[in-house]
Amino acid sequence: MGYKVVVAGATGNVGREMLNILSERMFPVDEIAALASRRSQGTEVSFGDKTIKVKDIEQFDWTGWDIALFAIGSDATKIHAPKAAAAGCVVIDNSSLYRYDPDIPLIVPEVNPDAIQDYRNKMIIANPNCSTAQMVVALKPLHDRARIKRVVVSTYQSVSGAGKEGMDELWDQTKGMYVPGQEVAAKKFQKQIAFNVIPQIDVFLDSGDTKEEWKMVAETKKILDPAVKVTATCVRVPVFVGHSESINIEFEDFLDEDEARDILREAPGILVVDKREPGGYTTPVECVGDFATFVSRIRQDVTVENGLNLWCVSDNLRKGAALNAVQIAELLGNRVLKKG
Repeated sequence: MGYKVVVAGATGNVGREMLNILSERMFPVDEIAALASRRSQGTEVSFGDKTIKVKDIEQFDWTGWDIALFAIGSDATKIHAPKAAAAGCVVIDNSSLYRYDPDIPLIVPEVNPDAIQDYRNKMIIANPNCSTAQMVVALKPLHDRARIKRVVVSTYQSVSGAGKEGMDELWDQTKGMYVPGQEVAAKKFQKQIAFNVIPQIDVFLDSGDTKEEWKMVAETKKILDPAVKVTATCVRVPVFVGHSESINIEFEDFLDEDEARDILREAPGILVVDKREPGGYTTPVECVGDFATFVSRIRQDVTVENGLNLWCVSDNLRKGAALNAVQIAELLGNRVLKKG
């Protein structure tokens, strides 16, 4: 016997990817429902070799459903997640709404799987920000070995993190650069994204950090260790899919770069591609469609005591969002619900 699974936001980038990954990983699904807003009712989406019609989330009866993967944004989640939870359906939410609630677990299965037991508090589990997810997967095995004191991260985040509108704007602006009269002004982003980089993701806070930067700090502390100090600079770059991060780590104990490389090679969810030759590293284009978090450019930082640098790349629609949500569902099934 398998699970009755709901994907809410099934017509969006992340929702479609959730359906794909549930099928690819052969999650034990007895019945599946695809939900979206009323205007998408009747739209067809794929689940493996099946085509299913999208239902109106406003009219959906949550009774009898086991797990719901949410990719509908905070405002809609605030309305529908409590309804699902009250009906006994465990919600795995991709929005930022519940990530900082102390009663709701924020989970990356490779990092803090034991937190899954806390789902019972509110029948809701939070999925982290995409940029945080890939970073903590890389940090966890190193933290276990040498205890991380401080992390300085600069991100290079793809436009798919801003949804379909972000991808369309990059595409249209790029074309418009070459066709006189078809120039496209910035709308989704604060400035031109084609052939440019923008050091702002989300709104500015009083501290001078953006909300995206604050998220990385708060989420890393909740998932990995509240004692770790984190500072982030988050940048949008003209890449369609795949987030990259330059990570500088300061440890309590010395960790040799060769040992770090060996530790990461053995760590779950990580693929090390680190040759000191032209092209001996992974770029966003190469990670698209892959489940792994790729780590390259591992090297000692001699400017601080016990320092390392590394380069981290992942498909943000997969590991950063959809895959992590499905992995949480797998963890929930294996450790708690035990069907299938």
